[in-house]
Amino acid sequence: MKFTLSWLKDYLETDAGLEEIVERLNMIGLEVEEVTNRADRLKPFRIAKVLEAEQHPNADRLRVLKVDTGEGDPIQIVCGAPNARAGLVGVLGKPGDYVPGLDVTLSVGKIRDVESFGMMCSERELELSDEHTGIIDLPGDAPVGMAYAEWAGLDEPVIEISLTPNRPDCTGVYGIARDLAAAGLGTLKERSHEQIRGSYACPVGVTLDFGDTKPMCKAFGLRMVKGVKNGPSPKWLQDRLTAIGLRPINILVDITNYITFDQGRPLHVFDADKVKGNLVVRRGKAGETLEGLNGKSYELDDTICVISDDNGVESLGGILGGEPSGCTEETVNVLIESALWDEDAIAATGRKLGVNTDARYRFERGVDPDYMMPGLEYATRMVLDLTGGEPSEAIQAGSVPDHSNIVDFPYSEIKRLSGVDVTTAEANVTLKALGFWISGAGDTVKVAAPSWRPDIEGKADIVEEVVRIIGLDRVPLTPLPRIGTVGQKVLTPGQIRRDKARRALAVRGFNEAVTWSFIAKEHAEHFGGGNAALALANPISTEMSDMRPSLLPGLLLAAQRNADRGFGDVALFEVGQVFLDDTPEGQKTVAAGVRRGTAKMMGAGRHWSGASDDVDVFDAKADAEAALAAIGAPVEKLQVYTDAPDTFHPGRSGCLKLGPKNTLAVFGEIHPRTLATLDVEGPVVGFEIFLDALPQPKSKGGRSKGALNASHLMPVRRDFAFLVSKDISAETLLKAARGAEKSLIADVTLFDIYQGQGVPEDQKSVAIDVLLQPRQKTLTDEEIDAVAKKIVANVEKATGGVLRG
Repeated sequence: MKFTLSWLKDYLETDAGLEEIVERLNMIGLEVEEVTNRADRLKPFRIAKVLEAEQHPNADRLRVLKVDTGEGDPIQIVCGAPNARAGLVGVLGKPGDYVPGLDVTLSVGKIRDVESFGMMCSERELELSDEHTGIIDLPGDAPVGMAYAEWAGLDEPVIEISLTPNRPDCTGVYGIARDLAAAGLGTLKERSHEQIRGSYACPVGVTLDFGDTKPMCKAFGLRMVKGVKNGPSPKWLQDRLTAIGLRPINILVDITNYITFDQGRPLHVFDADKVKGNLVVRRGKAGETLEGLNGKSYELDDTICVISDDNGVESLGGILGGEPSGCTEETVNVLIESALWDEDAIAATGRKLGVNTDARYRFERGVDPDYMMPGLEYATRMVLDLTGGEPSEAIQAGSVPDHSNIVDFPYSEIKRLSGVDVTTAEANVTLKALGFWISGAGDTVKVAAPSWRPDIEGKADIVEEVVRIIGLDRVPLTPLPRIGTVGQKVLTPGQIRRDKARRALAVRGFNEAVTWSFIAKEHAEHFGGGNAALALANPISTEMSDMRPSLLPGLLLAAQRNADRGFGDVALFEVGQVFLDDTPEGQKTVAAGVRRGTAKMMGAGRHWSGASDDVDVFDAKADAEAALAAIGAPVEKLQVYTDAPDTFHPGRSGCLKLGPKNTLAVFGEIHPRTLATLDVEGPVVGFEIFLDALPQPKSKGGRSKGALNASHLMPVRRDFAFLVSKDISAETLLKAARGAEKSLIADVTLFDIYQGQGVPEDQKSVAIDVLLQPRQKTLTDEEIDAVAKKIVANVEKATGGVLRG
């Protein structure tokens, strides 16, 4: 919402300066975003007088001017304006000056072999209006050499405030003035409540026709004015609109734009001679179209409210006028409309058609219903004053709904909710200044909000209004009491796991990435998604149409974008949400990572000690296990399965499971088919850890970490080589060896697999290293041999393997 300082003072009688007004606006919740001044960009331009105007020797439409700048000798300007003549007083731009309307900085140049030392400017070139038929022609007594902005009164500040959706009352300058007056910054000047008496009945009727459906228009006011004389608006009106970034068009249109910002009441004006029959406010019909005043065509249906006549649709109700009934300079008879539209219908239509107008902005937030007909009177008075004409009687279709909401308000609520001590008299003065109705006496009164405040519903809203106006600086600063005990954990187990996973992966050389939660439909389907329930209704692009079923697509594409820019060896991870269906249970938390090229944990790229290897499945497995260990998963109990999703390479991937059904992580080399689908170049490995699949940690009685389980005795190592079927996984053998004697076996490591000479074709040799850690005494040879026999027996039972001779 923009307005000028002088515009504000049309309704606020105050001696306060700009800084004080800005400060008070911020204090009462009308946050000031920016204060600008048109004079800043027009500062270099000076008033100058044309002394001579000669024909250009090489161009029929150009003239060579001698211009008095008020600063010494005249300068030479080449000008093509038809009104350039000797004696004209205009506005001069010199070399080095920036011309906003042309977006150029002037310099000395030659035009048809004649030097020009600047330019005489038009209003459009200075962004004062759209006028460009000639250069600015000022009165003859305008002081030559003076800054044009200062002389023309353009050095006025423009204030822009940011409005929250609950403050439609401040979408007009009058509403802002009312708030400032209530805050003690001046006196509010009452607006006109004149009723215009018509000299004839309005010849055009209006009907609200919504059948059995919800009405999209609550009430509609209309009147005709005959014999208007349309044309350019007076300068004061053009200046007001130009200052806030609106383009003056003609008097009739400018009046409606002015009242929109002046009173927060959008209106529309029809050319009555272009309207056939009576007006009908109704739902649109499939197949109907409208050419809007913005030059665009819109296809309509029954979700859109329209104003129509016998010719068809004339405008989009409450949003945009139509070209068929638009006013031009030839307009002589007009219909002025002031209506009350349904807020939800306006918002839905605006979103559906993609139309953003000042009228939509106000109607979807809720305009003052009681000002519908007074707004029509206000507009009629402006039309009569600026264009003349003869008004008809005003007519109204529908009725303004009852908006009264009387609240029983105890004054003690102010202290209870805000902590501010406010006297009853002070609260009453504040509320009445804001337009509230108060009835009763004592500690509790009845309070009703004014018609322009649809956001006031209960006692807390009334308290907020009182405190907002008297000053939030009066709210006391009260420190929280110290409770004297050690606080419990603030983070949930899920939050702790996410943080630990991030830390663990960062330690392993990964960089964290944050990718979009939605991906292309083709990619979603490839990773097991593509469910219609997870397709976005309004995607930002076709490449972001579905919620992601996996974090890997986003990370793989991010790695490829890095590679496209010369950073091929990257390791990226992300902790975020994936979406399996549209239920809360279908939203899972996942930690995922990818490595590309030579981005191993110890570093990427070439090395002096030899050629660097590409990343492989074991890098991904190590990353997944490290992250799982960091978040408290029982890594020593995890089993490796080979049933990884088909997005991974078969034989170079796996799953880490806690039991046959609970998958904690998948890892491996990305399948070439997946890389081709995403248009990503390999080699790339990746993993995904399903944080929600981990069992919840058991609650502990205290904060102790438990006793240190260390031993002062030397460990003992023994190697074993077993002949097993080549179909037996090494993990099965290792698990059997670990379970032979859990009290002594500290670790079992695979260090060799051999197939070849000396080993049957259907078998393989698997060699393991077993670490025995005694706790109470040094092991004897007999005890070591006993453990060895248990290991051999367990492996034979689990795998059918025998000790290799």
